[in-house]
Amino acid sequence: MNDDADLPKADHADSSLTDPAAQGESVSRLDADTQPDEDPQLDAKGISRRQMLTRSVAVMGGAIAAGVGIPAIFYVAGPAAEDSGTAEWIRLGAASSVEPGTPTLMKANVERRSGYLTSTEELSVFVTTENGTSFEALSNVCSHLGCRVRWVDEQDGFFCPCHNAVFNADGTVASGPPPRPLDQFEVKVEESQIFIKGIA
Repeated sequence: MNDDADLPKADHADSSLTDPAAQGESVSRLDADTQPDEDPQLDAKGISRRQMLTRSVAVMGGAIAAGVGIPAIFYVAGPAAEDSGTAEWIRLGAASSVEPGTPTLMKANVERRSGYLTSTEELSVFVTTENGTSFEALSNVCSHLGCRVRWVDEQDGFFCPCHNAVFNADGTVASGPPPRPLDQFEVKVEESQIFIKGIA
């Protein structure tokens, strides 16, 4: 007797387990089910929160740099812009102290500013007059190498001891190496005081 005839026949195997096409569909469904959803951190324009944070930090950094840098530039460049040299009237002294016909050396202290540094410099000028009402002022600095000149009555002129240069009473060159006359200042008299216009 055949015992196999009495045994119940097994159901047919699930075709999905043996059919390659069915297996492929299952894998596809599995991949689709496990695919992550769209990044919730992306905004409507496709910019992530990290990118947005990076851009925000860059903007804030630029604003801070501008806030610090621009005042610093004005702090450094401001005094330099003011040092262009402004002509100011400088008081020398009483007009009555100048003897007609004889150059009189007059002095004044002038404050000069370079950036944030201020220094005091002594300015010396020869003032001359013929009538006591009209005045002229000449620098006592030789136009050759910057030595100080002095008035010499016997020569009726200004003498520079550095290279024996001689200037006439009006400041023009009489002899020696100076390339030009003595510098001349604009003069005014107010309330019996002599003022010259110079760079302060």
